[in-house]
Amino acid sequence: MPELPEVQALAAYLRERAVGRRVERVEVCAINALKTYDPPPSALAGSVVTGTGRHGKFLDVTLDAAGMTGGAEVHLVTHLARAGWLHYRESFPSAAPLKPGKGPIALRVRLDDGSGFDLTEAGTQKKLAVYLVTDPAQVPGVARLGPDVLAVDRDTFARRLRSRRGQVKGVLTEQEVLAGVGNAYSDEILHTARLSPFALTNRLTDDQLAVLHEATRQVLTDAVDRSVGQRAAELKGEKRSGLRVHGRTGLPCPVCGDQVKDVSFADSSLQYCPTCQTGGRPLADRRLSRLVR
Repeated sequence: MPELPEVQALAAYLRERAVGRRVERVEVCAINALKTYDPPPSALAGSVVTGTGRHGKFLDVTLDAAGMTGGAEVHLVTHLARAGWLHYRESFPSAAPLKPGKGPIALRVRLDDGSGFDLTEAGTQKKLAVYLVTDPAQVPGVARLGPDVLAVDRDTFARRLRSRRGQVKGVLTEQEVLAGVGNAYSDEILHTARLSPFALTNRLTDDQLAVLHEATRQVLTDAVDRSVGQRAAELKGEKRSGLRVHGRTGLPCPVCGDQVKDVSFADSSLQYCPTCQTGGRPLADRRLSRLVR
């Protein structure tokens, strides 16, 4: 799933190429991906891309929608979910509109110079979500977001984590608590902070929370620095190359050499280093493990 660094990099990549361009038309190929109906996608014809941004893991494209009454500003807000992505095209092979329901493309935006971008989603679990709104806060997921994880100071970070009792891995990825961290980077952050993913937030000391805050800033800032400036097609590879434990089950930990272990759940998994994070003891493969609290 694209997380804060990748979404920020996609926003920067799109900003360099699309800002100032006029929208020729918007083609909705996956009807279930579009979660709003007013304004309609047709209202974006003739609008100008004025900016891009990020709200947690939501990508925001701002447009001056000349096709709407009063020329209101419109936001094309996208949550890429687990298998979504943005592909920028310098040109399209055909000017013909796409046929709904065919292939991985959920939505296409054609610009006046012949370029544009596709929002795509692989796999069968179609959860990519697109919203056309006049205010990003009209998107339910954006309205529920806690403060951006890179924008909070140490005291706010600690207070937000302690506000939700639970395993630190899960709380760190709750977007209502702190926005931007997902499954992959939470593994990396906890490894850097040398904390068990099953440690309980209400038992973390002030010093542990300070270390966790610094690890969060370090891991995410480094990932943003590596990602911004990369082509969209290169971002997934850049992310994988920078991971130390996530997705590396069975490989040696780059810090201590111990074997990276994992814990599997119904629809996800986590990775960790026993030596660095759990005193050398393996975690039981259950969410409610009583080991290493």
